[in-house]
Amino acid sequence: MGTGPFAVPMFRAVYEAGFTVAALVTQPLRPPVGKKPAPVPPMRPVAEEHGTPIFDPPSINTDEAREVLRGYRPDLFLVADYGQILKPETLEVARLGGINLHGSLLPKYRGAAPINWAIFNGDAETGVTVIQMSSRVDAGAALAKASLFVDPDENAVDLERRLSELGAPLVCEVIAKLAGGHLEPMPQDPSLATPARRLRKTDGEIDWRRSALQIKNQIRAFEPWPRSATHWLRDGVEPLRLIVARIEAISGEKMAEPGVVVAVDKESVSLATGDGIAIVREVQAAGKRQMSAGEFLRGYPVKVGDRFGSIG
Repeated sequence: MGTGPFAVPMFRAVYEAGFTVAALVTQPLRPPVGKKPAPVPPMRPVAEEHGTPIFDPPSINTDEAREVLRGYRPDLFLVADYGQILKPETLEVARLGGINLHGSLLPKYRGAAPINWAIFNGDAETGVTVIQMSSRVDAGAALAKASLFVDPDENAVDLERRLSELGAPLVCEVIAKLAGGHLEPMPQDPSLATPARRLRKTDGEIDWRRSALQIKNQIRAFEPWPRSATHWLRDGVEPLRLIVARIEAISGEKMAEPGVVVAVDKESVSLATGDGIAIVREVQAAGKRQMSAGEFLRGYPVKVGDRFGSIG
């Protein structure tokens, strides 16, 4: 059961390890947006490549969906990046229940966006956990864990890819041990649980009162969505919304009020923050492509003293 890219290495690893994949259960295809067809989630081509049946009910927890699942006679549900929560009566359809590959070192970051919040909070280390699925989201006993260090310049897309590759062989090891009855589940300590709620569009608004390093982490964390944005605020001119795609962070300097431009050269714009200086390297103006700060400056004359921030 999976839909997004985080599940793909696990899916491929299960085939390569020789396990029998009865079916792929995934989210339904989205309707087209205008004249553009919706993108095909990456799990589907893998299933098609192996001739595996695809089942994509709007809800996996209906009686009708469970009847289809029973028809596959599953021993075990493998779940990652699926997008639906399985009720206990759905988990019971598989002889051994379900296991889930989660993108954090549980019980830290339970929820829909563990990778994003790990980067947002500046964690130096994170990892993956394979858990025994239970009635509570991400609260089941841990069956295996693996960790890695977070590169201070990688974004959520990069880290998700590395974590998915870290978790793929771990899932296969857990399946083999389950089959042999050699697993000792490790219950999570609920007192250590921290939330990793689903991202909202409003999360992307940059607050220049935060430190330069915190803003850099936010920009890294919220790729590819909702991204991080601000407005170029000028008297008598309509505010221009800008997605800030990459900055360098210099700590400890405070030269002006947060959000005020303190330096401009041919290749960058430097803004004051609550702690340090944010040197903007890549931006995307509303309706335009992403570009270097140097390209942006050739069309938009930002000057020292200009202010960036929220409108309203």
